[in-house]
Amino acid sequence: MPKEPIKMTARGLDKLKEELRYLNEERRQELADYMGAALADGDISESAAYDEARILQSANEVRIADLEELVHRAVIVEHDPNAAAVASLGASLTLTSEEGDNIIFHLVGTHEADVLEGRVSDESPLGRSLVGKRIGDDVTVNMPVGATVYRVVDVIFDV
Repeated sequence: MPKEPIKMTARGLDKLKEELRYLNEERRQELADYMGAALADGDISESAAYDEARILQSANEVRIADLEELVHRAVIVEHDPNAAAVASLGASLTLTSEEGDNIIFHLVGTHEADVLEGRVSDESPLGRSLVGKRIGDDVTVNMPVGATVYRVVDVIFDV
């Protein structure tokens, strides 16, 4: 049974491809060198360095397989520049509170979310509350300090 496509932005796919390139071309060689140094130290049956190198190598190969699967299933979602500015995957929303505080959220696919960068998955509770919003709409954002109502002041597609 074919697996579902994974929606993401072009930027998100580029980041996955760059990580995959690094793991394949650079990290593999670093780990091979590390394993070679551990082997050169002698008895591998009691070598913590060799055991660590094997664990790191295994983790690297698992991540490579995961990234290859994500890249294979990725579908870039593009925004029609002639369409109205309605928040969807790939949108950056600028929100303003009643106190005049601004916050920017970028709606991205699940595999490219990064809360520290304000990149919110369109499938998360916050992301679902932002999808479909237009300039002038109000949205309630639940923060650790409580819920705050923001007004959407801008929706752009430059992610």
